[in-house]
Amino acid sequence: MVEIKRRRSFEAGHRLKFMVLVDETPECDRAVHFAVRRAARLGARVVMLAVAEPPETMEWLGVGDAMRAEAEAETRARLEGLAAAARGAAGVDPELVVRSGERADAILRQIEADEDIAFLVLAAAAGSDGPGPLVASIAGRTAGSFPVPVVIVPGGLSEAEITALAG
Repeated sequence: MVEIKRRRSFEAGHRLKFMVLVDETPECDRAVHFAVRRAARLGARVVMLAVAEPPETMEWLGVGDAMRAEAEAETRARLEGLAAAARGAAGVDPELVVRSGERADAILRQIEADEDIAFLVLAAAAGSDGPGPLVASIAGRTAGSFPVPVVIVPGGLSEAEITALAG
């Protein structure tokens, strides 16, 4: 497990950051919308983290590097599209970060790397299958030991409702 440094977002010379996890779920744009609206209201910054999870590769065929590069390019394109929407909706220019590997580890590594991250923003699925595996995992066994507060944005909220809630 990654050892998390002390948060510095409230010290002089630092600005707090909302880190929103960007993925391929339809609810993801709700979390982005909340993070950029709240950041704009508070004068904070936004980090948009996407985790490229390449499919199981057949390294012995020599296609592993190509598959990883393709997964990272697709992830970057998704980030850039959501960043453009964030700039248009709230005037916030997010920092874009792509990491590879398992999502929970990537989240913790990014929090460790950036001591100004003060909140993690996740989207929760609105369907009957539950909130999604990452939200369920963080809300379940790791909630009490997570290094920053976690904001879970319900996927069923409208943009108007999110804007009102974000202040």
